[in-house]
Amino acid sequence: MRYFFCLLFLLISVNVNAFTNTDALLEELKTEIAKKPAYEEAKEQRIKSIKSLLLRLPSTEQDARFDAWDKLYTEYKSYQFDSAYVYVDKMIGLSKATGNKPKEYHSYVKMAFILLSSGMFNETFDYLRKINVQALSNPDKVDYYFFLARCYYDLANYNDDRYFSPRYVEAGNKSIDSAIVYCGTDQISRTYLIGLQGFHKKDFKEGRARFAALLERNMPISMHLRAMVSCTLGLINLEDGRSDEALDQMIQSAIADIRSSTRENMAIHSVAEILYKKGDIKDAYNFIQIAKEDADFYGARQRKIRIAAVLPLIAAAELDNTEHQKNRFLVFLIIITLLAVLVVFFLVMIAKQLKKLKVKESIIEAKNIQLKNINGKLIEDARIKEEYIGQFFKAISGYIVKLENLKISIDAKLSMKKYDAIHTFIDAIDIKKERESLYYSFDHIFLKIFPNFITVFNSLFAEKDQIWPDEDEVLNTDLRIFALIRMGINDNETIAKILEYSVNTIYVYKMRIKAKSLHPEHFEQRIMDIKAFDYD
Repeated sequence: MRYFFCLLFLLISVNVNAFTNTDALLEELKTEIAKKPAYEEAKEQRIKSIKSLLLRLPSTEQDARFDAWDKLYTEYKSYQFDSAYVYVDKMIGLSKATGNKPKEYHSYVKMAFILLSSGMFNETFDYLRKINVQALSNPDKVDYYFFLARCYYDLANYNDDRYFSPRYVEAGNKSIDSAIVYCGTDQISRTYLIGLQGFHKKDFKEGRARFAALLERNMPISMHLRAMVSCTLGLINLEDGRSDEALDQMIQSAIADIRSSTRENMAIHSVAEILYKKGDIKDAYNFIQIAKEDADFYGARQRKIRIAAVLPLIAAAELDNTEHQKNRFLVFLIIITLLAVLVVFFLVMIAKQLKKLKVKESIIEAKNIQLKNINGKLIEDARIKEEYIGQFFKAISGYIVKLENLKISIDAKLSMKKYDAIHTFIDAIDIKKERESLYYSFDHIFLKIFPNFITVFNSLFAEKDQIWPDEDEVLNTDLRIFALIRMGINDNETIAKILEYSVNTIYVYKMRIKAKSLHPEHFEQRIMDIKAFDYD
């Protein structure tokens, strides 16, 4: 039993460590994505430096210009197809003009790579057929046969059938055999090619061993080659059913692609696909978007096709996941709201029973903060209506009291048959004063809610046309008309009744003021855009 628990603990530890490692790699990938502009800025600076050197070269320095174009091609070849094509085309043109066949064939090899990377298989074969392989240097021969092999391998993947794909894979393996012959002392290239061939021969043990050797700390390989090795090792693990290891390798490949500013890549696309299958939709969606941006930027047709096949699936899953999270949040919010109401109710009951005012106040204050966060979603119109309902309810209550007192007084006078006193009493009521009181109350309440109304309103006019209230006014008639409009009262007849003007007069006021505005066509919308004071 003791051995059983030890074994169980060991398995759990391994799983936790594996999860932690993948999690850490994902975080590192996200960090590197954030640094992507900085890496590409460094590449652009290198390109700018080469172009600056090229501008200083005289046209007679043909070898130096060819070498400069070759360097620019190298910077662009996995970064941007169009620019790489421009410079390798210049190399081809110059080598033809000078009759330098080795450089012409060298340029054809370079052209074949970017055409292949862009997914143009026929064009790639056309350029490779033009090459006299014997005229190439050994490194160019390695590149020639490697690109030829890649073309066959990519065709096999593109066709993906049991009739033609095996023939393409066999042709690719033969091309790798030829490339290995010319590696000479270049053990890194030899190891990579043997590993790649092992992968396509389904000899995963051989491929894994070769690629693992290249990824050892003491191996002096470029960041771009590290990305290629990690990516192919990830594909081996995928084929071998080791999806967790494959994900780690693909993430490392994607990190290396970003650090080397490689836009012609497949690692980040593969990371997105694996995460999608594992149910990590959010990260999968973010990474597939980056893969699409890279493919669009580089101009890789084949990558675009593959991404277009999986992007709708991941996008749909992301949309479904977002809706699911939204629904969960709404249910949670409703439950919390109901619980909050119940808690407040019981807290009030407890407070009444125990009469612990201080405890009750602190609990109610805490719950009020919670309710305030929920109620903070109320829209501006609701707040305005609340304020006005409260204030005018108070005013109406005052008028009811006055009416009640008036009724009592009239009833008393009628019972005593003092009819003249009734007329005197009614004459004492000053309607004008009451209306001015109403305007005064409206003006102060409105400016309490819209403290910046007058300033913002006048910003819509030239200085000579601005409308400011006199010292003894809060709002004048012009401002009051548009204050009512800001409150949502747009009907001229209603405004006329409130302000005791004719409908025509209100219409004239509005048109005259609107005509003076700096923005007459959007004037009323700008009035409605004036913000209320966001009080607590």
